[in-house]
Amino acid sequence: MKTAIFVAALMAAAPVLAQGSTAPASAPTPATAAPASDAKFNLDTPLQDIVADEKGKAVIEKHFPGMMALPEYEMFKAISLSQLQPYSNGKITDEMLAATAKDLAEIK
Repeated sequence: MKTAIFVAALMAAAPVLAQGSTAPASAPTPATAAPASDAKFNLDTPLQDIVADEKGKAVIEKHFPGMMALPEYEMFKAISLSQLQPYSNGKITDEMLAATAKDLAEIK
């Protein structure tokens, strides 16, 4: 189910991301307003940097299974989950990001 939701989100985001547009301005959500820590990754880290790390890749696969296998991955891998969320039409929820942020914060 998560994969289907994510694919729908990416399909909605793909045309905008391909144009190189930036995300609409908005106030930080609780999931993205985390305090600085000694964590290696966070929701503002580009996806390609997270998945280059074995533990980071496992976190992304856990919360967004199949994402890296999508053809569209090449279009959005240089942006972060925080930047991708506004283009998902609500398919990438604050709860999903919070769970991902928690797991990413455990990677030192």
